[in-house]
Amino acid sequence: MSLYQIFLSNTGRPIHKSGHYFFAYERHFGRYVGHPVTFLEIGAGNGGSAQMWKSWLGPLARIVTIDINEVCRQYADEQIAVRIGDQSDPQFLQSLLDEFGTFDAVLDDGSHHMEHVTKSFDFLYKRIAANGVYMIEDMHTAYWSDYGGGRGDPRSMVERFKGLIDDLNADHVTDGTVAPSYFTRQTVAMTAYDSVLVLERAPMINKFMKMIGDDTQRANY
Repeated sequence: MSLYQIFLSNTGRPIHKSGHYFFAYERHFGRYVGHPVTFLEIGAGNGGSAQMWKSWLGPLARIVTIDINEVCRQYADEQIAVRIGDQSDPQFLQSLLDEFGTFDAVLDDGSHHMEHVTKSFDFLYKRIAANGVYMIEDMHTAYWSDYGGGRGDPRSMVERFKGLIDDLNADHVTDGTVAPSYFTRQTVAMTAYDSVLVLERAPMINKFMKMIGDDTQRANY
């Protein structure tokens, strides 16, 4: 059953999702289905989404869900761990790493406030698995002033994402304005959807360009 089918057939705790998110979910998290994975969900909501991830990812998945609301503790079970804390608190985030180890995938469906989103990203991204996936959803809030955003506002995670495109391509910037960083060396792809941002890491990125074939047949222009 696809993740979207699991969502549509849900009769348990409520799940609040936009339908087009499932294309991104299945595209980027599908690699983990049926495999051992440690999956961090920021924002427990009503508890239904953690059950959805558990059902889709399979019995080898360990789901860790965090929230600031104490009531969310009731969503824990044999495969889902719930921890209460602030997603923007580095000490709390470090405690998760100390307890559960490296996360293979992170889904930020937390407060959607720019301050919280950026602090979570700054701390966690460099600490997820070397081939991990970091996804942030509901980023329409990056355009809303009530959430600390706005078009062109430097606090916006969407604006941050735009700037990271230059970091991704820093090896090709010849004027010295962008220096290669850990992000350049560890990021293989960035994907933007309506309201969803995805960043994918890779332990080794083969950027060397090659020409393969019979050189005598090269076109002359």
